[in-house]
Amino acid sequence: AALAERVGLARERDRIAGTLPHGAQRALDVALALAAEPKLLLLDEPMAGMGPDESARMVDLIESLRASMAILLIEHDMDAVFRLASRLTVLVQGRVLMSGTADEVRGHPDVQAVYLGTEAEGHA
Repeated sequence: AALAERVGLARERDRIAGTLPHGAQRALDVALALAAEPKLLLLDEPMAGMGPDESARMVDLIESLRASMAILLIEHDMDAVFRLASRLTVLVQGRVLMSGTADEVRGHPDVQAVYLGTEAEGHA
C-alpha cells in the first residue's frame, strides 16, 4: 500500500496490472523496483511511449526519489533529462561524446550538432 501511494497508484491497487494505462504500468515497474529497497535505481527509458502528462508524472516521481537513492537514468526525453540529472553523459553510436552538467552539455557544439541532425565532426 505504501509503495502504491509513493508512485501514485493508491487508487489503482485493486486493478489487474495489464489493464492499467501505459504510464501507470511504468509507475508500477518503479514500485516493483523500489520494493527491493535499492541504493541505486536503474531506469531505462522510463518515459518511452508516454504522452506529455504521463511523462510529467514520471519525472515528478523520479525527482521525488532522488533524495533517497542514486538513480542511473537512460532517457531520450532531453527536457526530462535536463530537469532530473545532476551529471550527464552523452553517447553517440555507442561512444561517449562528452560528460558534464546540464549547462555544459547544452552548450557543447558537438552535442548541438548531433542533436540538430548534423554529424559532429570526428564523432560519426
